[in-house]
Order: sequence, then C-alpha cells, then structure tokens
Amino acid sequence: MGSLRIGIAPLTNETGGGAYQYGQTMLSVLAELRERREEEFVVLADDLRRGDPLLGGAEWRIAPLTPQTGGRRALWAARRLVRDRLSLRQRELIGRVRARLQRRERAPVPGDGSPPLRRDDVRAWLQRLGIDLVVYPSVSPLAFEAGLPYVLAVHDLQHRLHPELPEFAGAELAEREYLFRHGIAGAAVVLVDSEVGKEDVLEFYGDAIEPERVAILPFLPAVPAAVTPADRERVRRVHRLPERYLFYPAQFWPHKNHRLIVEALAELERAHGVEAAVVFVGSKLGGLRERTHVELQARARELGLEQRIQYHGYVPAEDLPALYAEAVALVMPTLFGPTNIPVLEAWALDCPVITSDIRGVREQAGDAALLVDPASMEGLAEAIRRVWLEEQTRAELARLGRARLALYTRDDYAARLGGVLDQAAALVRPPGEGVRV
Repeated sequence: MGSLRIGIAPLTNETGGGAYQYGQTMLSVLAELRERREEEFVVLADDLRRGDPLLGGAEWRIAPLTPQTGGRRALWAARRLVRDRLSLRQRELIGRVRARLQRRERAPVPGDGSPPLRRDDVRAWLQRLGIDLVVYPSVSPLAFEAGLPYVLAVHDLQHRLHPELPEFAGAELAEREYLFRHGIAGAAVVLVDSEVGKEDVLEFYGDAIEPERVAILPFLPAVPAAVTPADRERVRRVHRLPERYLFYPAQFWPHKNHRLIVEALAELERAHGVEAAVVFVGSKLGGLRERTHVELQARARELGLEQRIQYHGYVPAEDLPALYAEAVALVMPTLFGPTNIPVLEAWALDCPVITSDIRGVREQAGDAALLVDPASMEGLAEAIRRVWLEEQTRAELARLGRARLALYTRDDYAARLGGVLDQAAALVRPPGEGVRV
C-alpha cells in the first residue's frame, strides 16, 4: 500500500463563523506540516475556491466533496465566475438556500437510536478520488453516511447541555443528536478543543467512543499578531467607528447574549454616568438570528441607546484585526463554551477581554480576562466600567492575555495535529505497515 491520501473537508463559506475559521486554521498549519509527511492531501470543497488565499495560503489539490453531475459541474464553473462579485450578504443568502435544499434532500432525519442514512454515491466518489481518510473540521452527516474512515471535530455539545434554548427548538434537537451521536460513534478520532470538551463527549457519548479516541486540539487565534497604523486608520474610516468602543464579533444567536451588553450599557450610564459605545459584527440574517437582532434593536431603543450601538453584519476578514486592536475591550458574555476563538484573537492584538464565568470559558481565560456571570447585568456593567475607565486594568489584562496565549503555540498545534493524523492513519493502514517515516 502506498502513502495514504487524506481528504480535508472544511467549510468554504465565510458565514460559517468559528467553524469556518477553525477549518482555515487547520489548512494553514497543514500547508506547512504536509512537507514533512508522506501522506497526500486533498481539499474536498463543498464549493470550489481555486486559488483562494484562505486555503492556508498554499497550493492545494482541490476536488468536490460530493459527486458531480454535468449540471453540477456547470454550476460550479458558474460559481467560480461570479463568486468574487458577490457580497458576503449575498453569499450567506445563497448558502442558506443551499442548506435548506440539502436538508430537504436528507429528510426525514432518523431519531436517536436509528441507524444512519447511507450515501453510497459519496463513498464511491471519494474512493474514485483515491481518498483513504477524511478530516472534517466541523460536524457533517457525510462523515458517517459515506462510510469512509474519518476524523471529526466536535466544537460543543450545547444541545445536550442547554436543550431548553431556542437554538434547539423544533426538529433541531433531534437533528443535532443524529449528527453528533453517529458522528462521534463512527470516528477514528474525535477532535475537541479542551479537557472540558473531552469530558462532555465522554459524559454524553461515552457508550459510543473510547477515551483514547478523543484528542484535544485547542484553537489558535485566526488573526495576525499586529496591525499596521494604515489598517487601523482605514478600518476606522470605512466603518465610521466611534472614538472609543467595546467590540463583540458574534452571530445574533440568543446564546451569544447581546442583550445583556445593551442592558449593561444602560446600567453603566444610570449608576456611573458613563456613556460607552459598542460595535457588533456578525450575521443577523435568517429566522432566529433575524428575530434576535430585531428584538435587540427594540430593546436599545427602549433604553435610549440607539446612537451608541453599531451593527455591521459580516465584515471582511482583513478588517477584523483592526477592529480588535482599536477596541477598548472585547465583551463576550456568551452562554456557551467550552472555549471561544474571539478570546484568543483579542489576546493576540492586546485587546482586553471580558467574558463569561462559566465552565470551559473560565478554564480557557484563567486570570487573563474579567469573568462575569452571563446572567448579571450589574456584574457586566461593573466589568465594563473598569476597562472603560482604568488604563492600568486594560494594560494588565492585555499583558496577561499575551502571556496566556504564549502557553500554546502554532508549533504545539502542529505537533498535536500530526499526532492525530498518525493515530487515525494507523487505523486505516493494514497491520504491520509503518505510520510514517
């Protein structure tokens, strides 16, 4: 048997949020790591992005993730022609339509305990490409429905921890349970971002997977470590930013807890006479996110804060570093963990962090953030007061953030990822055949 051919199946739509960033980070590191490995790597794209610099800034062999009919090949060619002319909003709308159509094709979803659906067409397609193992940087039904060996990243199990939240209403809870139970049970290796993430997988699905098949691969920040003065000035001008502002990059899901920030700003003004501003970026399109955004705007109007809140939707990736670097602080009172990429991005750019005192997040942040109860308006208002008014507090948080970020480097990530590939490859190769030279 020759060298293995490993497929990497990242999200290729920027609107995928943290899952998209995670996949791009993995590709970026693999672009360096693959030079020292004997395996071949192929990017399996759900949308062709030939020459896209986000694919790790390197040349990759790229193939479609699913089999292509003549009509689909023509559609992919058309997408390549028009893609760069579309705004992020237009891409997201197109992505949502595609997701609905794909979901309709798969319906009905089996309930918990039912066997997984079969996608022999995808299996045959991947075998035709010579793929021996697939790495999925986010949960996908194709992982287990196609039937090839795979590595699967599981970023959270909040549908089990917080089933009462509106994110999991209707059929969503059953669908997520189908995805996660079968995805975890069938994986050669499951990737999690922390010890807390591993605990959750084993607590809820320990009957389906052994502890040694759950590997910890913590996140890396998805931004550079510095921003030029020219970029700072450009981003301030383009987005018409307030002179001083708090920053929160998050889609408008209820669990992101934007409302608490708005209410804390009102409390800060009432109790201390401090008029702070906030800049929100992230998707507010589609169903629940639209309703959450509309309700947030209404609450801001009730509190008289419309002029101190900016909503920017999705912004280009190249603008994010300056948005962090120019902010007084990242404010992220999320209800979900176990860990979050924006905290790392803020640390990388000397942006002080306020985040939630909840399991997983507190282990991630340590002493390098002001931790608040995500249900306490008063607690968040006090934390904002401190970073808004106290230069020494901001400087100390930035210093502690840099120090904590240095505890886990890109080299550490590469070593862990290489170990995961070795572990998975050992399960695919016949007994007695070496893993790698």
